[in-house]
Amino acid sequence: MDVLIRPARATEAGILTELALRSKAHWGYDAQFLEACRDELTVASNDVARRRAMVADRDGHVLGFTTLEGEPPTGVLGMMFVDPQAIGQGVGRLLFEHTIAAGRDLGFTQLTIDADPNAESFYRAMGAVRIGNVPSGSIAGRVLPQMVVTIQH
Repeated sequence: MDVLIRPARATEAGILTELALRSKAHWGYDAQFLEACRDELTVASNDVARRRAMVADRDGHVLGFTTLEGEPPTGVLGMMFVDPQAIGQGVGRLLFEHTIAAGRDLGFTQLTIDADPNAESFYRAMGAVRIGNVPSGSIAGRVLPQMVVTIQH
């Protein structure tokens, strides 16, 4: 797999937003649910650098992205989405491992993750542990698993 992990460009904000929505739709959510999530899944061009967005790029095509938010020592893996066509190819693992390494370099010791319930098993496989629940930022009454990953220095 010839995938480059690189900083996202502000001009890619629309691409990232659409990828996030496609990735979320992969789990079978209906159009009404996805529309309710649109604001939360929108990446604005002026957010790309501030949220430390990184993309997985193969031959100029964005296959997925993450954001590493907050200030050390405790940060947030805010967004992590892989294009449905690339799920199962190791792109998520690559992005996750790169985000942890970038966090370590910046002095983070811990990242919290408000995970989609369908992604909890992936994060567990990556070494994150569930510490509780948090309310969804998009859907009233919906609860998400809150997870944490400790970064070893």
